[in-house]
Amino acid sequence: MEELDGGTISIDGSDIHQQSKESLRRSIGYVIQDTGLLPHLTIKQNIELVGKISQQEISQEKVYELLSLIGLTDDVLNKRVSELSGGQQQRIGLARALATDPEIILMDEPFSALDNITRNQLQDDFLNLRHLDDKTILLVTHDVQEAFKLGDKIVLMEEGQIQQYGTPIELLNNPANEKVDRFLKKDKFILGLQTSSHEGGSLFDFLNKNEISSEEKQLAMDKFFKSLS
Repeated sequence: MEELDGGTISIDGSDIHQQSKESLRRSIGYVIQDTGLLPHLTIKQNIELVGKISQQEISQEKVYELLSLIGLTDDVLNKRVSELSGGQQQRIGLARALATDPEIILMDEPFSALDNITRNQLQDDFLNLRHLDDKTILLVTHDVQEAFKLGDKIVLMEEGQIQQYGTPIELLNNPANEKVDRFLKKDKFILGLQTSSHEGGSLFDFLNKNEISSEEKQLAMDKFFKSLS
Protein backbone atom coordinates (compact mmCIF):
# COMPACT_ATOMS: atom_id res chain seq x y z
CA MET A 1 0.00 0.00 0.00
CA GLU A 2 3.03 2.28 0.51
CA GLU A 3 4.86 3.71 -2.48
CA LEU A 4 8.59 2.93 -2.70
CA ASP A 5 11.28 5.60 -2.37
CA GLY A 6 13.58 3.30 -4.34
CA GLY A 7 14.46 -0.29 -5.10
CA THR A 8 12.03 -3.16 -5.60
CA ILE A 9 10.14 -5.70 -3.51
CA SER A 10 9.97 -9.20 -4.92
CA ILE A 11 8.34 -12.44 -3.77
CA ASP A 12 9.71 -15.61 -5.38
CA GLY A 13 11.46 -13.42 -7.95
CA SER A 14 8.30 -11.56 -9.00
CA ASP A 15 8.04 -7.79 -8.51
CA ILE A 16 4.96 -7.17 -6.37
CA HIS A 17 4.15 -4.04 -8.38
CA GLN A 18 3.51 -6.29 -11.37
CA GLN A 19 0.71 -8.00 -9.40
CA SER A 20 -2.69 -6.73 -8.36
CA LYS A 21 -2.84 -5.48 -4.77
CA GLU A 22 -5.90 -7.65 -4.15
CA SER A 23 -4.34 -10.94 -5.24
CA LEU A 24 -1.12 -10.14 -3.38
CA ARG A 25 -3.02 -9.29 -0.20
CA ARG A 26 -5.10 -12.47 -0.38
CA SER A 27 -2.04 -14.68 -0.84
CA ILE A 28 -0.56 -13.62 2.51
CA GLY A 29 -1.76 -14.56 5.99
CA TYR A 30 -1.95 -11.85 8.65
CA VAL A 31 -1.92 -12.04 12.45
CA ILE A 32 -2.12 -8.63 14.12
CA GLN A 33 -1.82 -7.28 17.64
CA ASP A 34 -5.52 -6.83 18.42
CA THR A 35 -6.47 -10.01 16.44
CA GLY A 36 -8.73 -8.07 14.04
CA LEU A 37 -11.56 -10.54 14.67
CA LEU A 38 -15.02 -9.21 13.80
CA PRO A 39 -17.15 -9.05 16.98
CA HIS A 40 -20.51 -9.50 15.22
CA LEU A 41 -19.48 -12.84 13.71
CA THR A 42 -19.12 -16.20 15.43
CA ILE A 43 -15.67 -17.78 15.77
CA LYS A 44 -16.52 -20.20 12.95
CA GLN A 45 -17.55 -17.32 10.67
CA ASN A 46 -14.35 -15.43 11.53
CA ILE A 47 -12.21 -18.41 10.53
CA GLU A 48 -14.15 -18.91 7.29
CA LEU A 49 -14.06 -15.20 6.37
CA VAL A 50 -10.66 -15.24 4.66
CA GLY A 51 -11.79 -18.14 2.49
CA LYS A 52 -14.89 -16.25 1.38
CA ILE A 53 -12.83 -13.16 0.51
CA SER A 54 -10.36 -15.30 -1.44
CA GLN A 55 -13.16 -17.35 -3.01
CA GLN A 56 -11.81 -20.53 -1.43
CA GLU A 57 -14.12 -22.86 0.43
CA ILE A 58 -13.04 -23.61 4.01
CA SER A 59 -14.51 -27.03 4.76
CA GLN A 60 -15.84 -28.11 8.14
CA GLU A 61 -12.98 -30.60 8.35
CA LYS A 62 -10.48 -27.78 7.74
CA VAL A 63 -12.00 -25.71 10.55
CA TYR A 64 -11.72 -28.64 12.96
CA GLU A 65 -8.14 -29.26 11.84
CA LEU A 66 -7.23 -25.64 12.50
CA LEU A 67 -8.82 -25.72 15.96
CA SER A 68 -6.87 -28.84 16.84
CA LEU A 69 -3.71 -27.20 15.55
CA ILE A 70 -4.08 -24.18 17.85
CA GLY A 71 -5.16 -26.21 20.88
CA LEU A 72 -8.87 -25.31 21.05
CA THR A 73 -11.99 -27.49 20.88
CA ASP A 74 -15.05 -27.09 18.68
CA ASP A 75 -17.19 -25.74 21.53
CA VAL A 76 -15.80 -22.27 20.74
CA LEU A 77 -17.12 -22.24 17.15
CA ASN A 78 -20.53 -20.71 17.91
CA LYS A 79 -19.23 -18.23 20.46
CA ARG A 80 -18.66 -14.54 19.88
CA VAL A 81 -15.25 -12.92 20.14
CA SER A 82 -16.14 -11.24 23.47
CA GLU A 83 -16.72 -14.66 25.05
CA LEU A 84 -13.10 -15.72 24.53
CA SER A 85 -10.02 -14.80 26.54
CA GLY A 86 -7.25 -12.73 24.96
CA GLY A 87 -5.12 -15.83 24.47
CA GLN A 88 -7.98 -17.72 22.83
CA GLN A 89 -8.69 -14.77 20.52
CA GLN A 90 -5.04 -14.68 19.44
CA ARG A 91 -5.17 -18.42 18.68
CA ILE A 92 -8.26 -17.86 16.52
CA GLY A 93 -6.43 -15.04 14.74
CA LEU A 94 -3.65 -17.51 13.89
CA ALA A 95 -6.18 -20.12 12.73
CA ARG A 96 -7.80 -17.56 10.43
CA ALA A 97 -4.41 -16.64 8.97
CA LEU A 98 -3.75 -20.33 8.21
CA ALA A 99 -7.21 -21.05 6.80
CA THR A 100 -6.19 -20.72 3.14
CA ASP A 101 -2.75 -22.26 3.72
CA PRO A 102 -0.70 -19.22 2.59
CA GLU A 103 3.04 -19.60 2.00
CA ILE A 104 3.78 -16.26 3.69
CA ILE A 105 2.45 -15.04 7.05
CA LEU A 106 2.97 -11.56 8.50
CA MET A 107 2.66 -11.29 12.28
CA ASP A 108 2.57 -7.77 13.73
CA GLU A 109 3.33 -7.93 17.49
CA PRO A 110 0.85 -10.81 17.87
CA PHE A 111 1.57 -11.53 21.54
CA SER A 112 2.32 -8.06 22.92
CA ALA A 113 -1.14 -7.35 24.36
CA LEU A 114 -1.18 -10.55 26.45
CA ASP A 115 -0.06 -11.17 30.03
CA ASN A 116 3.36 -12.78 30.53
CA ILE A 117 2.09 -16.29 31.30
CA THR A 118 -0.27 -16.41 28.31
CA ARG A 119 2.35 -14.85 26.03
CA ASN A 120 5.00 -17.42 26.99
CA GLN A 121 2.53 -20.28 26.50
CA LEU A 122 1.50 -19.03 23.05
CA GLN A 123 5.15 -18.55 22.05
CA ASP A 124 5.88 -22.16 23.04
CA ASP A 125 2.80 -23.42 21.18
CA PHE A 126 3.79 -21.38 18.13
CA LEU A 127 7.27 -22.95 18.11
CA ASN A 128 5.74 -26.43 18.25
CA LEU A 129 3.39 -25.92 15.29
CA ARG A 130 4.97 -28.22 12.70
CA HIS A 131 2.34 -26.95 10.24
CA LEU A 132 4.40 -23.73 10.02
CA ASP A 133 7.71 -25.38 9.16
CA ASP A 134 7.33 -24.90 5.40
CA LYS A 135 6.11 -21.28 5.60
CA THR A 136 7.89 -17.94 5.53
CA ILE A 137 6.90 -15.95 8.62
CA LEU A 138 7.82 -12.32 9.21
CA LEU A 139 7.19 -11.41 12.85
CA VAL A 140 7.48 -7.80 14.04
CA THR A 141 8.26 -7.34 17.72
CA HIS A 142 9.80 -4.82 20.12
CA ASP A 143 10.60 -7.65 22.56
CA VAL A 144 14.19 -8.74 21.92
CA GLN A 145 13.77 -11.92 23.99
CA GLU A 146 10.76 -12.88 21.88
CA ALA A 147 12.76 -12.26 18.70
CA PHE A 148 15.60 -14.49 19.91
CA LYS A 149 13.17 -17.19 21.05
CA LEU A 150 11.09 -17.37 17.87
CA GLY A 151 13.36 -16.15 15.07
CA ASP A 152 15.61 -18.23 12.82
CA LYS A 153 16.93 -14.94 11.44
CA ILE A 154 16.65 -11.46 12.94
CA VAL A 155 16.56 -8.05 11.26
CA LEU A 156 17.46 -5.40 13.83
CA MET A 157 16.27 -1.93 12.79
CA GLU A 158 16.75 1.52 14.24
CA GLU A 159 15.13 4.66 12.84
CA GLY A 160 14.13 2.82 9.68
CA GLN A 161 17.65 1.56 8.94
CA ILE A 162 18.74 -2.09 9.06
CA GLN A 163 21.59 -2.37 11.56
CA GLN A 164 22.17 -6.12 11.25
CA TYR A 165 20.65 -9.21 9.68
CA GLY A 166 21.63 -12.66 10.88
CA THR A 167 20.97 -15.55 13.22
CA PRO A 168 20.42 -14.87 16.93
CA ILE A 169 23.90 -16.25 17.70
CA GLU A 170 25.49 -14.00 15.06
CA LEU A 171 23.87 -10.89 16.52
CA LEU A 172 24.80 -11.85 20.07
CA ASN A 173 28.40 -12.92 19.45
CA ASN A 174 29.29 -10.67 16.50
CA PRO A 175 27.33 -7.40 16.70
CA ALA A 176 27.74 -5.42 13.48
CA ASN A 177 28.18 -2.07 15.20
CA GLU A 178 27.92 -0.20 18.48
CA LYS A 179 24.17 0.31 18.09
CA VAL A 180 23.54 -3.46 17.95
CA ASP A 181 25.87 -4.10 20.88
CA ARG A 182 24.19 -1.39 22.96
CA PHE A 183 20.70 -2.60 22.10
CA LEU A 184 21.44 -6.20 23.18
CA LYS A 185 23.60 -5.38 26.20
CA LYS A 186 20.76 -5.19 28.76
CA ASP A 187 19.40 -8.65 27.85
CA LYS A 188 22.71 -10.30 26.97
CA PHE A 189 22.69 -12.85 29.81
CA ILE A 190 19.13 -14.06 29.10
CA LEU A 191 19.79 -14.08 25.36
CA GLY A 192 22.91 -16.17 26.00
CA LEU A 193 20.76 -18.74 27.82
CA GLN A 194 18.24 -18.72 24.96
CA THR A 195 20.88 -19.30 22.29
CA SER A 196 22.76 -22.01 24.23
CA SER A 197 21.59 -25.51 23.31
CA HIS A 198 20.93 -28.07 26.03
CA GLU A 199 19.30 -31.50 25.68
CA GLY A 200 17.56 -30.72 22.39
CA GLY A 201 16.31 -27.28 23.41
CA SER A 202 17.58 -24.01 24.82
CA LEU A 203 19.29 -23.78 28.21
CA PHE A 204 16.75 -21.11 29.12
CA ASP A 205 13.84 -23.54 28.62
CA PHE A 206 15.72 -26.29 30.46
CA LEU A 207 16.16 -24.07 33.53
CA ASN A 208 12.45 -23.24 33.54
CA LYS A 209 11.28 -26.87 33.68
CA ASN A 210 9.80 -27.72 37.07
CA GLU A 211 10.62 -31.41 36.74
CA ILE A 212 14.36 -30.73 36.53
CA SER A 213 16.20 -30.95 39.86
CA SER A 214 18.15 -28.00 41.23
CA GLU A 215 21.34 -30.08 41.06
CA GLU A 216 20.88 -30.71 37.31
CA LYS A 217 20.18 -27.03 36.74
CA GLN A 218 23.29 -26.05 38.67
CA LEU A 219 25.44 -28.43 36.60
CA ALA A 220 24.01 -26.93 33.41
CA MET A 221 24.74 -23.40 34.63
CA ASP A 222 28.29 -24.35 35.64
CA LYS A 223 28.85 -25.69 32.12
CA PHE A 224 27.37 -22.49 30.65
CA PHE A 225 29.65 -20.19 32.70
CA LYS A 226 32.66 -22.36 31.84
CA SER A 227 31.90 -21.90 28.13
CA LEU A 228 32.01 -18.13 28.61
CA SER A 229 35.46 -18.10 30.23
